[in-house]
Amino acid sequence: MHSEWRCQDCGPVAPLHVAEHINTDVVAAASHAVRSGGGRTPLWCLWPLPTHWTVTGVGWAGDQRTGARAAAVAVSGPTPLGGGPADIIFVAEEPGLGLGTRFAGIPGPDPGTSLSEVMAEVPHAKVKAGGHPAPLWSVKSPADRSAYAGEARGMWLYAVAWPASAGYLLAENVVLQDLAEWTPPELVFGAPSPYLHGRG
Repeated sequence: MHSEWRCQDCGPVAPLHVAEHINTDVVAAASHAVRSGGGRTPLWCLWPLPTHWTVTGVGWAGDQRTGARAAAVAVSGPTPLGGGPADIIFVAEEPGLGLGTRFAGIPGPDPGTSLSEVMAEVPHAKVKAGGHPAPLWSVKSPADRSAYAGEARGMWLYAVAWPASAGYLLAENVVLQDLAEWTPPELVFGAPSPYLHGRG
């Protein structure tokens, strides 16, 4: 007998909690979840949000025993190059957890060789996370999305965008705010992201 969640392929995994809807109260609850027990997992979110973009979901992985070991925030808006809606999920996680690779559609719990092959190159995206530079590199992912990985605050940082062209948003001056530290009162919320909820 054990209380761990188990994956048939991976073995023990941290349970994933995804809020069914999103508003200020849900963000506050997620902030409490990632900070409980002395946790330090950030809730990275684009801030300021680009024009017509909204926050469309939040989730975290962990339980009361281990605390939150990963967190995800979804944002949605118009595709940077036109042509319909776009979604981006930002994930912060401890090494070996696998939430970011799950959204990125790549094997393994970490970006591993996918990232090590490209880290000698100039970063493909330069974002600021919590006021500090956080370079990101593109990693191989399915054709329907683009995925970037790097490091911020000693944890993996992923940005996964649907469709793939939505990744061009990261070519601009992207700033990420940790919503667990401060939630802007002007934050705008939208309909739940299908990708965060596993329906995309």
